[in-house]
Amino acid sequence: MRKSALSLFVLWTLAFAGCQSKSAKVKQLQDQYNAEYPAYAKECIDPVTAGSSELLTGEKLTPEQIAALEGKKKERDARCKPEADRLAQIQKEIIAAQQ
Repeated sequence: MRKSALSLFVLWTLAFAGCQSKSAKVKQLQDQYNAEYPAYAKECIDPVTAGSSELLTGEKLTPEQIAALEGKKKERDARCKPEADRLAQIQKEIIAAQQ
């Protein structure tokens, strides 16, 4: 009886420790994501930095302005893709750690 109670206690302790480390990992990943996302959003998603504010206001753009915006978009996409991929990986890790 004592042996089975001790075994159950050990198993419960290990399971509880695993849950705590799992929640700590989730919190660490969420903190990392929350720290990195605002800069990414401002640099890569913000409509003002994206150049789409002119289009949203109905401002007519010349072909040269459109070409310049497209060039900026390509440059921004190339610059931001590594960070977007990194944030997506963190999100996947958060989801995996929560399961």
